[in-house]
Amino acid sequence: QVQLVEPGGGLVQPGGSLRLSCAVSGSISSIRAMGWYRQAPGKQREFLAVITSGGNTNYVDSVKGRFTISRDNAKNTVYLQMNSLKPEDTAVYYCNVASATMNYWGQGTQVTVSS
Repeated sequence: QVQLVEPGGGLVQPGGSLRLSCAVSGSISSIRAMGWYRQAPGKQREFLAVITSGGNTNYVDSVKGRFTISRDNAKNTVYLQMNSLKPEDTAVYYCNVASATMNYWGQGTQVTVSS
């Protein structure tokens, strides 16, 4: 059974940094892309960043220059390095793994940016 495990998250001050990780437990054949989404209270889940199997990346405009997505293929893990965090970045963050036939989601981890 496939699980996406997301430790991390937590409370950070404005301007601070945090790194999220998401490890794939189990076997997923033909991973096409790994990505991150977030959902703030009262809002829809939004796309943040994606990295393809070929290493290409794409970001939503609101996090460009602040967030960096990366992956370790050997560990089947995707990371999201978040810098210059703002209170509006407060949300539950979800990782996503897309294969040829399935879409997998992590359980979500809370990130709170507050002084």
